[in-house]
Amino acid sequence: MEATAMIAELADKARLAARTLIAASDADRVEALNRIADEISASEVEILAANAKDMENAVASSMAESMQDRLLLTAQRIHGMADGAKSVSKLQSPLGKTIRESTLENGLHLKQISVPFGVVGMVYEARPNVTVDAAVILLMSGNAALLRGSSSAANSNQVLVTIMRRALAKTNISPDVLQLVPSDDRSTVTALLHARGKVDLVIPRGSAALIRTVVDDSTVPTIETGAGVCHVYVDADADLQKALPIVLNSKVHRPSVCNAAETLLVHESVAEKFLPGALLALRDARVKLNVDSQVAKIAKANGIETNLANEANWSTEYNSLEMNVAIVPNLLAASDHIAKYGTKHTEAIVTESQANAAKFVALSDCAAVMVNASTRFTDGEQMGFGAEIGISNQKLHARGPMGLEQMTTTTWIVTGSGQIRA
Repeated sequence: MEATAMIAELADKARLAARTLIAASDADRVEALNRIADEISASEVEILAANAKDMENAVASSMAESMQDRLLLTAQRIHGMADGAKSVSKLQSPLGKTIRESTLENGLHLKQISVPFGVVGMVYEARPNVTVDAAVILLMSGNAALLRGSSSAANSNQVLVTIMRRALAKTNISPDVLQLVPSDDRSTVTALLHARGKVDLVIPRGSAALIRTVVDDSTVPTIETGAGVCHVYVDADADLQKALPIVLNSKVHRPSVCNAAETLLVHESVAEKFLPGALLALRDARVKLNVDSQVAKIAKANGIETNLANEANWSTEYNSLEMNVAIVPNLLAASDHIAKYGTKHTEAIVTESQANAAKFVALSDCAAVMVNASTRFTDGEQMGFGAEIGISNQKLHARGPMGLEQMTTTTWIVTGSGQIRA
């Protein structure tokens, strides 16, 4: 079937099925998510077998190690997906909430309430856990989902959607609210992006190139999730014993994700004391270091191998064990560097000065600012959303990790007693 017709058919199925979501009670949606979680847990062997095929293909195609890490499913990650579904099921429903309410002088009663978007398309790369995270958030917020993952994760995505649809078949919600868009042909992405009137919203999640393509090419409204060139700034008033674990966790905990730090900025007054140990710890964690000329001198004096950073390094999202390091004269210089090279995702400051923390926060035009904490906490699950559908670094509609509330829009209800307009 031609791609445009295929997407139209899938969207129509999803929209019709979404009526079962609209008619469902909060308890029905909770039951659906819990059944999905249980089905995922019970299907571990089935999921691992499908993922093994994708991993075999990834190795054969020489996929980058960072992308292989995103693609890989383990027993722990499968349990994490199930736990995420259960966590989302325990959250308060975002639907039917009163946003604002008033009565006009003419007696008309106005109420604005939260409602689903309708049919939401997801375009994402490699990470099969996004298939589950997106599905459960969209279901709990009353939306149907068109899921278009990458061909590299085709087997994993297929089995996960099959399992979730199997779970929904045991509930009052139609399995057709979840539709997997074939990933063997790039034309399905174009068709999804141009399905205005059939699809209400598209959310990209993946590389900067993927996100740019979706935002630039889509005629369907989009929410732009962001690439993460994130920074950690160690201030003059930092507790250096706090700073080192924060820097290490921000970079090495899971370097392939968007909230991993790519650049370390250190105030010149603490550089001589902090950097020898920090550079050594990063090197021991197998981090490749790209540094400015000042840091290079400190590294050389301590026998630590580094590379002199070029202009492109400062704006690169590595998604791997690679990091930039620079010395700055003050907080304002750190903020200026971040404003020039950052992607408005997550920035962190390590400081014991409340005034410096407040100034850094005010100057940081980004989705999340961490004060004395790792950048890795910009995460829907870590911030209490159960899971996330993506992290938005745009300014309209939603910013930061997007959970249930961000997957709703609003409707105005106007109640009268026979009023007519003069």
